[in-house]
Amino acid sequence: MRRLLAGLTAGTFLLATAACGSSDGSGSSDASSGGITSVKVGIIPILDVAPIYLGQEKGIYKKHGLKVSMTAAQGGAAIVPGVVSGQFQFGFSNMTSLMIAQTQNVPVQAVVNGVASTGVDGKDFGATVVKKGSPIKSAKDLEGKKVAVNTLKNINDTTVRQSVRKAGGDPSKVKFVELAFDQMPAALDKGEIDAAMAVEPALSTIKSQGGTEIASSYVDVAKNLTVAMYFTSNQYAQKNPAVVKKFKEATEEALKYADDHPDEVRQVLTTYTKIPSTLLPQLTLPSWPAEPNLDSVRTLAKLGQEDGIYKSAPDLDKLIP
Repeated sequence: MRRLLAGLTAGTFLLATAACGSSDGSGSSDASSGGITSVKVGIIPILDVAPIYLGQEKGIYKKHGLKVSMTAAQGGAAIVPGVVSGQFQFGFSNMTSLMIAQTQNVPVQAVVNGVASTGVDGKDFGATVVKKGSPIKSAKDLEGKKVAVNTLKNINDTTVRQSVRKAGGDPSKVKFVELAFDQMPAALDKGEIDAAMAVEPALSTIKSQGGTEIASSYVDVAKNLTVAMYFTSNQYAQKNPAVVKKFKEATEEALKYADDHPDEVRQVLTTYTKIPSTLLPQLTLPSWPAEPNLDSVRTLAKLGQEDGIYKSAPDLDKLIP
């Protein structure tokens, strides 16, 4: 298992020490009391996962017989080994991390949609941004510049590279550095980086500091890009199909609730992020469809392969059964 997980990018090592455990759902992770099953979910503390917090707050998961608890990590690449080891029963990960895992025969499968781009250029929840007064005016100008992404050799590398391509630049000349989303505003303000691929709420924080958007990088990859999904291990899915079904149905309901109640999304953000209340009205919310856009995932997979992120083409039929 160590060999399988070693290549998932540097962020993997945040949780790799757990990678030799069992994912059979034994112990407290799958203990039921009064018909309620407790499950642990690995998440990234960003706007994307607001529906699961909202679903918990509104009793949606309880209604489906689940008690969910969330644990934060820096990126999807760090969450994958936690799910495979059984530290988490479910995890939230961007599609590239899941496709990297699939190509390395790491036993994971997507369960339910996570988050999607709005598909609107200039009005998306993720964007490549620069500080106030920066000489960088377009993605082409990122050649030779230091650009922050939350995990190296992952989805945001691909999206930034695609923005550079579309602007007529050479994506191989971009210098990527790894930085957590919540550290990007300060690093950009101090000039430690030249640009950042940021998502909300970091995106609005940067804009509140005078930063400007130079590319809607998710939109540059594909319209209505499926950015992330919730997933589990193959072993857990095989041994606990009823729990997986409950999680899928509850999360689909939570996604719809979030899409229909944007004001409540903004409020629940204050419970797990440090975003100031003054920035809440400025947030650009993503789309939370119940179903993934498989065409957009195929495009993301193709671009990632061109960039050398995968050694072989991901088998999406196995990943998203």
